[in-house]
Amino acid sequence: MVKFNTVWIYGLCMQKCYNIMITGTVQDIGFRALIEDIAKVYELRGFTFNDVDGSVKMVCGGENGVITDFLKEINSRGTERGVVIHDITHAEIPFQIYLPHRFSRLYTDDLADIGRKLDKGNEILGHISYDTSELPGISKGIEGLNSKFDSFSTKFDSYIIEQKEHNQWMKGHLLKMDEHNKRMDEHNKRMDEHNQRLEKILLKLAD
Repeated sequence: MVKFNTVWIYGLCMQKCYNIMITGTVQDIGFRALIEDIAKVYELRGFTFNDVDGSVKMVCGGENGVITDFLKEINSRGTERGVVIHDITHAEIPFQIYLPHRFSRLYTDDLADIGRKLDKGNEILGHISYDTSELPGISKGIEGLNSKFDSFSTKFDSYIIEQKEHNQWMKGHLLKMDEHNKRMDEHNKRMDEHNQRLEKILLKLAD
């Protein structure tokens, strides 16, 4: 794992920030998930998204050498996964920007994108009976879906754990509130008795 020192102030990238664009056959094949995984290994902040021009773009921050290694690994592992990369370009952003703590994917698909993906899937299924060359692509697509499901399951499990911890804390809090209310009732009772005694004393003094 590549390590590097970073100075952050409330999420502001104090290192160099970069705009990065990857062109080629890079959409609808789980490429963003791969980029996200690699970025987390390099402990980079930033985000990636599919653009309407068919490219994958990202914004991230890090040392120049780390970014170079990051892009090399994207190229290498992307090619192994069947991604056809024509070009990778990156340019330094001449000002500091805020970036998320965990590198993440942005979901920019609209209804047209979803429909296009479904049409592509139907086309592949229509040819599968006599052309098995699409099977690797289908397998990768399924892997991408499994990866998304695993990520969702992990987040859901984390939410359940947090909810249980919250409920436990609430139970403890309610018990403390009950004890506090009991003490307040006892205190109020003592104050009533005290006030009654004072009232009797004042009446005697008035006589």
